[in-house]
Amino acid sequence: MEYYVGIDIGGMTVKGIVLDSDGNALCEDAVVTGSERGGAAMCDSIAELALSMIARCGASRDDVHIGVGCPGVIDSSRGVLVFSGNLNLRNFPLAEELEKRIGVSVKVTNDANAAALGEARFGAGKNYKDSILVTLGTGVGGGIIIDGKLFEGHASAGAEIGHMVLERHGDHCTCGRRGCFEAYCSATALIRRTKLQMEENPRSAMWTKYTAETANGKTAFEFADSDIDAKEVVDWYLKYLACGIANLANIFRPEIIMLGGGVSEQGEKLTEPLQKLVDKELFGGTEYAPVKIVRASLGSKAGAYGAAALAMRIAL
Repeated sequence: MEYYVGIDIGGMTVKGIVLDSDGNALCEDAVVTGSERGGAAMCDSIAELALSMIARCGASRDDVHIGVGCPGVIDSSRGVLVFSGNLNLRNFPLAEELEKRIGVSVKVTNDANAAALGEARFGAGKNYKDSILVTLGTGVGGGIIIDGKLFEGHASAGAEIGHMVLERHGDHCTCGRRGCFEAYCSATALIRRTKLQMEENPRSAMWTKYTAETANGKTAFEFADSDIDAKEVVDWYLKYLACGIANLANIFRPEIIMLGGGVSEQGEKLTEPLQKLVDKELFGGTEYAPVKIVRASLGSKAGAYGAAALAMRIAL
């Protein structure tokens, strides 16, 4: 039997999973990332996690393949972490360091790419060859699958979905540009807009349950049916999200676009109106090559599943 280990490196936690050749999960576990102790110490923890799971599955290292999803800019051809602000590492030979410790070859990709692979191989996109995952969390990220294969761009530095501009000279983005998809459609942007709306409208029903400190990404959606101020926030958010999604749809024309991250937990409150808005902006209309918008299905496990899929080295 072949075993595929998927490692998803997060800012706080490293998640691991072991799959068999059919994609069945045999083992799952997690450890503290510990990147503040440096890259070597982080790799010690990851190696310990991987070896522990391999042992628990009764696997021989000769039958094990390992994939890793890591935040930041990744040179996937060399397995090098070029830069990650979350991990405070630069030009770190991640694959090489893990291979020394585990004794198994390691493939590495960006964490958002890994999540897209996970959804494409095992989640909401498993019945489609062309799919895009858009994650709506602290930032906006995702990955692009074309004809069953991960698209990474030149030197693995492409597919930065969150940093196409929706509003020229618009709101500042963490990347240094203005008006990015991320600056308008991340959960961070949604929360910021919600708080601003509440502060400008002290009679809003949102104040009956939330304060400016406790308002979150669910607040506006929760009150949108009963409060005009909340509805204005949701409409504002959907307008920009539809613009970004339509841009992706018109460029890549995938069969399906999957939404992940915290905002996607709104489910049909998000996907149904978004589908209608995107359909209006879809080049050539929806009769030929429609684009389906759904919620991603693997949740926080998408990255680990995708890292394992990366290790499988098979067409999705």
